[in-house]
This record gives sequence, structure tokens and C-alpha cells, in this order.
Amino acid sequence: MPPNTASTGKDNLIADEEEVLQAVILADSFNKRFKPLTTHKPRCLLPICNAPLLDWTFESLALAGVQEIFVICRSHAELVKTAIKNSKWSKPGAGLKIVPIVTAKETFTPGDAMRDIYTHGIITSDFVLVTGDLVSNIRIGDVVREHKERRKTDKDAIMTMVVKQSGVNHRTRSKGDSAVFVIDPETSKCLHYEAVTGYPPKKYTSIPREILNEHPEVEIRNDLIDCSIDICSVEVPSLFQDNFDYGDVRRDFVHGVLTSDLLMKSIYCYIAKEGYAARVRDTRSYDSISKDILSRWTFPLVPDDNHPGGHSYEHLRGNKYIAKDNSVILSRTCKIGNNTLIGSKSQIADNAQVMASVLGQRCIVGAGSVVRNSYLFDGAVVGPNCVVEHSIIGSGVQIKERTRVERGCLIADGVVVGPQATIKPFSRLSKRRQDSDDEDEEFEDAEEECEEDDDDADGEGEDGDDEDEVDSELEDVEANQDPEALAKLGAGTNAIIWPPPAVDEDEDIDELEHPDNQRLMRIGDDAADLVLSDPGSVTSSESESESESDDDDERFYGSNPASSTTSLPLGTPSNLVAQADSAVISEFQQEVKQSLDRAFAEGHSVDNAAVELKTLRMASNVSLRLVREAVIAAMVSRIKIIAGGGIPQRQEIASMISRWGGLIDKIGGVDPVETVEVLQEYCASSDRLPLFGQILAALYQDDIVDEDDIRAWHGNPKAQGQDVKPASLQENYNKCWVTGAHMIKQFDEQDSDEESEEDSDDGSDSVEPVVKAPVTEKLPSAGANSSEEDSGEESSDEEDEEGNTDEDDSE
Repeated sequence: MPPNTASTGKDNLIADEEEVLQAVILADSFNKRFKPLTTHKPRCLLPICNAPLLDWTFESLALAGVQEIFVICRSHAELVKTAIKNSKWSKPGAGLKIVPIVTAKETFTPGDAMRDIYTHGIITSDFVLVTGDLVSNIRIGDVVREHKERRKTDKDAIMTMVVKQSGVNHRTRSKGDSAVFVIDPETSKCLHYEAVTGYPPKKYTSIPREILNEHPEVEIRNDLIDCSIDICSVEVPSLFQDNFDYGDVRRDFVHGVLTSDLLMKSIYCYIAKEGYAARVRDTRSYDSISKDILSRWTFPLVPDDNHPGGHSYEHLRGNKYIAKDNSVILSRTCKIGNNTLIGSKSQIADNAQVMASVLGQRCIVGAGSVVRNSYLFDGAVVGPNCVVEHSIIGSGVQIKERTRVERGCLIADGVVVGPQATIKPFSRLSKRRQDSDDEDEEFEDAEEECEEDDDDADGEGEDGDDEDEVDSELEDVEANQDPEALAKLGAGTNAIIWPPPAVDEDEDIDELEHPDNQRLMRIGDDAADLVLSDPGSVTSSESESESESDDDDERFYGSNPASSTTSLPLGTPSNLVAQADSAVISEFQQEVKQSLDRAFAEGHSVDNAAVELKTLRMASNVSLRLVREAVIAAMVSRIKIIAGGGIPQRQEIASMISRWGGLIDKIGGVDPVETVEVLQEYCASSDRLPLFGQILAALYQDDIVDEDDIRAWHGNPKAQGQDVKPASLQENYNKCWVTGAHMIKQFDEQDSDEESEEDSDDGSDSVEPVVKAPVTEKLPSAGANSSEEDSGEESSDEEDEEGNTDEDDSE
């Protein structure tokens, strides 16, 4: 008897409606980029903007409509299970079912975790695969539906990777770990995938010839951010089980599937046009994503609304977030900068400054101290007259008076340093083991309690193995301490210093994890002395280092970022390559000058001029800085010098900046600090030196640069003329720097006036319109007498709009 086809179709429809959307979270990071912060806890439990990373991942999946989540964990599994148990998403009525799965102790790669998933047999349908350090507001449900529709016509489609287009200088785009995607523009099918490390330089990719023969049109993309969100079919875990050499999801699985003649499977890309998604892969991305959250790119997942940690914050102008429970104590003379979050029960003392930073709960910043671009976990204490720059400070850390923490430092929980100590850049500190015994016993007690409550937990004895590994690693570190280096950490320190990453000559290390490549992934490191492969990844000081450093030339011949020539073997003469590079740059500069001359003479629109410049840059494959230098030179050189200066001169400058200033940020990337650097460089070496201050003020008034950008430029030793030759040019650099100092002084006075007005407001809740005060008042010229002040003020709606970024904001 034939089957009832109508009934069968109806049953299938009901099954589709009742199908539960599952997600798998790989909680382990499988690397040591956050050590020693992750010595006693997994990366997924580190806080970002005062909520554990795992909670941000739960929020992202709940926003996407996921109903069942499996958390795959090995390291510190009991801590992960406790965090899940205490999460708001584990409460009745939360709408999510979260199941922790403890993997075998032999799980050392994502591929091992996928094989363990296959062994457990937990996957019943298409599922979402993410990592435990994801922050996203992308509507994954739309991707799932597209994947399922595609599966109806292509039964071999096993995965859809979510990627997002970005500019080459986008801060969440990894400079050390990117990829080349070859995509069919008609079907979005991924035809080829090749991982790209930032160092050593890689300047070409190899695409199988048959791909180009079979597909008349392909897109070769190196401008995509891998969101680490994959929609997988149910057979993906079994493919890992069948291929034990698959370790990494991208470098092994995706690459292996696409190059296999036997599997005959298809992988697709979903290029997200809207929304935000990024993974905290390393300390640099931790910094970038924190700033994106504070800048509200992740809306509706922002500190003052839907905060994953359940905290409540008040959102103030300039993206300042203060805990709402009235427990924060702020001195009347302290300064809180833009893009800053301060947790409950924290205290900021007299004349202290906290700028572009995140403070956890119960943090203290002492009188006269400066915390800039840094992240303090709960209970961290910074004593009086300290400086903390671009670093991550663990829970309960005490930084005693007059201590300086230089950029890139990682200080683990409970460390005490100082007084009067200097922590060198990129230092990694943790507590001595004897000082950690009590804390370790508390962890063990908590884990034992969880084991009693969780009878069906797998992986018995797992955490014992973790503690053995930790003790062994700490023992090795302690055994190789330098007494002189420890003495510099202060008399009251309990810290040990972790050695810098090194490579054993006999060790076969993945180039992704090579210390030089890892420099591109650590917080506060501009890697200015490395020659990078991606012209868009060139750091602000790299062009100088290329021309001045013979060492780089000897190590990587022909690897100038402006060159499209493939890398030559070490030891090969590079004169021909250098000549070719020089010719390319010279020809590009001439073409850009002609293009800008036409644009100014014929009155082109800024958008049209920007398109032509982008086309020239792509054709010549040069760095973005060269374009910025050409644009600023063209603008400044056309500003007429008015005899007597004064108001007519400022009007001339304002006219030029208002007409053409927007072109600076439309040439392919926004870097306001580099903009000020290039302006200083041009003015210091030309007759426009007296106009530097007024041009900088005009750029500020037009929101091309802001206060933080000017401060960042001013804090760079190069801005003061350090290492600049000849002496006359160094003197001109210093004149520009002095002009900047006057401008910063005016900023400080304006902030003081605003605070005074707020104090005299008698507690009124009314909000005054935001007005950007002019900074030209009493501003001296860089190379001549100061001109008259302009008493006019300009209203700025930009700050109001910035503080009210809504869901429509996208990268």
C-alpha cells in the first residue's frame, strides 16, 4: 500500500516547527594567550565589561532564538559548571536549557572536542557552533533558516560560516590571524579557504587552478572578520570522528573538506551586512571588543540595558557608565574620561583620572593616579600617584603608591606590587604558590561540593589533572626567577615574573602561536618593529621603522608592505625588489597628486574623490598612511596664509576643513591619531608651521579628531621630536607639541568648568544641550605669535547622537 503523501508532508511540517534549535559552545580556548590570568580559571569566565565572557555568549545565543545549549569543557570544568548553575539563564522560565558536558582529559584541540560530541550523541539536528568567548548581536536565526533552505537543494552542504566585512584597520580584525576566502558570488559557496598569519609576512595565496576553470567569476576576499559562528549539519561531528588529523575547525576541518577529493561536501559563507560579532581570541581583541561594547556597537547588549551580569548602569554623555546603586564614590576633583565603565562600590580619589577603562566592583583608584585604556577586575586597588597604561589587572590586585604599570602588562589575581615599582612593558605577573594555597583550597572545596550535587557528571578526576598541570607550570616559573627583577617589583611584592614567550629550536611550533606573530595579538603592542604582510595592518610608526631599520631589511628582503612582490628567500639580494617598491610608491604619489588636483580644481564631491583614491590605492597596493599623507598635504598646502592672521585666517582654515576635511576619514580607514601625526609632520617641514594649532582646532571642531586622539598623539615621544633629525626639524616638531599642550590645558579647564556648573546645579535632573567649546582661545601659533581669539561657539549634535546609538548602528 503506498504511503499517504499528504499525511507525511504534514508530519514533516509539524516536525520542523517543533525542532529545537541547538547550540554547542566550546568553552576551552586551547591556547595560553591570557596566561597567567587563566592559571586558576578558564578564559570563558574572565569578565569583559564586568560580566563573564560565557554570559555574553549565552546572551548572544538567547538573542538568536537558541533553545538548547551544550557547553563542552575540559579545563576547570567544575568552575564552568558552577558558573552555569549560577547563571540567570539556568533559572526556571529563562527559556534556555544549558547542559555542561565534561570532555575526556585527552581533549587538547577543538577537533578533539568535536569528536567527543560525536561520542556523546547529543546532536539531533542542525546546530550552531560557537566558542565561549563570543560577543554578538547578529540574528543567527536568519542564518539557520538560510542554511536549512540551502540543504533542501544541496544535500552536501554541511556548514555555513558567518563572516562580516570590515575595513583593513578595523580594531576587531586580527592582525595575526586572518584568512583568504574564495567565494562564488552567485551562491555564496566557499570554494577555497587559506589561513593567513601576520608574521612572518605572507604576500600571496595559492588557489587551485580547477577552481578558476570551473567558476567564471569568483571573489577573493581578505577583508572578512571570521565571527566564529558556524551553522553545522548533524554529520559534522562524524567527519571529525572519521578524520583524526582535524584539530582546528578552520585550518584543518574547513581547509580539509574544501581540498578533499573524497568527501565531496560543501561549505558556504554568510556575509553579515548588519549586526556585530567578534570573538575574544587574545588580549588585543579583549581590548577592542571592550571598547566596542562601551561604544554601543553591540546594542542591545550594552551595559545600561541587557547587561549579561545583571548589573545596572547609568549611561552618561561620552559613553560613561556608572553603577546605578549609588555606591560609587567619585571625588569632586577626579576625572572620568569617555568610554569608561565603573562598577558598584568603587572609589575614585582626588585628582585621579580614569580614561577609556573598565573598573570592576569594589575597585579603588588612589589620589593623583592615572588609569588609561586598562581593565581592572573586581577588588583591584591602585594606590596614590600610580600610573596604569593599557594593561589587564586581575581581581584583588594591589598596586601600591608611586608604582607605574607600563603598557601590555597582565597581572593575575591577588598580586601585590610596589611601592615605587616600575612594571616593564608586557610583563606577566602572578602570585607565588605559597600565597595561593588558601585560594586553591577554596577552589577545591567548591569543586567537591559541585561534584556531590552533580552525580551524572562525566570526566571524574578532571580538575585534579588541571591542578597538577598548574602546579607543574608554576613550579617551573618559580624555579627560574631573577632576584634583581623581583627586587624592582617593590618591597611588599608577592609576585613572580613569567618569562617572555620563547621558541625552542627543536620544537615544532605552529606559526600562529609563534611569539613574533603573537605580538600582533597582545594588548598595547603596536609591533612597530615588525614588517607586516597586510598593507592595511601597517602601524602608525611602521613607515619610519621601515626606512630606518636595516635589521628588518636583512631579515625579510622585499617584504615592504607597499610591495606586491612575493617574498624572497632569506639571504637573497633585494636591490631589485627595493627599486621596484620605490618606483611603485613614487608612481602612486604622482597619481594621487594629480587626482587631488583635479578634485580641488573641478569641485568634485568628497565621496567621488574618496572612490578615486581608494581605486588608486588598491591598484598600487600601498599603505593607507601614504594616502592620508597625500590628502592632508593637498589640503594644508591650499590654505592661504593671511597677513596678520586673526579671524580671517581662521575663517580660511575653517572653510577648507569644512569642505574637504571629511575626505581624511573616507579613504578606507579612520585613524585620527595618525591624522594628527601626519599634520604635524607636514607642518613641521613646510611654511605652514604657524597654522598647525589652528588647523588642529578646526579638525577638532569638525569632529575629525577628538580630545582623546589629541591626548594620545601628545603622549607619543615622537610628537615631541624624539629621534627626529635634523635638529631644525626636531625644533619644529617640539613647537607643534607645545601648541598641543596648550590645547590640552584648555580641555582640562573646560572639564573643570563643566564640573563646577554641575555642582552648582542644586541637584536638578534637567539636561543642558551639549556644546563643544572652541579651543582656539589663546591658542599660540606653532611658529609665530598667537592670533586673536574667536569668541564664537559651535553647537555639536554629534555627542548626543553618540550617546544614543541604537540598533541600526553597524560597523
